[in-house]
Amino acid sequence: MEDEIFDKYCQAGAFAASVIRKGATEIRPGAPYLEVIEFIEDLATSDESGLAFPLNVSLNEDAAHDTASAGDERVFAAGDLVKLDLGVHFDGYIADTAITIDLGNNGLLVDASREALNRAIEKVRPGVTVGALGYAIQTEIESRGYRPIANLTGHGLDRFVVHKPPNIPNIAIQGGAVLEEGMVFAIEPFATTGSGHVSEKKRVEIFQQISQKPVRLATARKVLEAVKERQGMPFAKRWLPDSKPEIALTTLIRSGMVHAYPVLSDIPGSLVSQHEHTIIVTEDHCVVTTA
Repeated sequence: MEDEIFDKYCQAGAFAASVIRKGATEIRPGAPYLEVIEFIEDLATSDESGLAFPLNVSLNEDAAHDTASAGDERVFAAGDLVKLDLGVHFDGYIADTAITIDLGNNGLLVDASREALNRAIEKVRPGVTVGALGYAIQTEIESRGYRPIANLTGHGLDRFVVHKPPNIPNIAIQGGAVLEEGMVFAIEPFATTGSGHVSEKKRVEIFQQISQKPVRLATARKVLEAVKERQGMPFAKRWLPDSKPEIALTTLIRSGMVHAYPVLSDIPGSLVSQHEHTIIVTEDHCVVTTA
């Protein structure tokens, strides 16, 4: 990896770490969900930086992919377990990080995902398989009496690319991809009191353009124009200029041009915690850009 690219990843990581720490202090009982999300997204946007994806703020049994809708009236409540997942980029080079804010009494569950992340990071070096990272994550979470979420994984990162190989499992697998110097990826353990599997909810607020084709519908063309500057990175429905873009988005999804990210949730009444860091594999270990 060239020094300039390495430096941009590290700049993005340091900035993301600063923003998420500041943002976490805004999450308290009674705080408006939409206002907090917009405040943190504004913190993450500057002349040098931008959002790699809409700020994910997922509550309780929801593990990932929730964000505010336009006019969202939700407020944070006492007892909520809040996953704050932030992605920023410097010139397309991405930092992806997440923490869990506990508004209840779930310290051991929060500790499970945090320490699973730490144990996995300790294992990172060239020649190690992703299966070994999954084993470390699963062992740490289960030692506290919880389950890792088996069908969520960490993921590789690239310039303007939020998800690519290798996938980093949250459970032990045999072998898998072998880590190499220069790889950039996010490790993100999820610990749950529920089933250990997530399923899709009907709620969808996050989308991503995945291909380019001619489209007849004028409102669909407006959506594509509005998200052109994203360079393929995910966007939120509330970022679109049209106050009712559902028909346009449905058209684009059916044509294969846009991918939808439904909220992913464990069973009702369960609780999920998450922690995440971005890693660059070095010659003999790794650099954690978002620490």
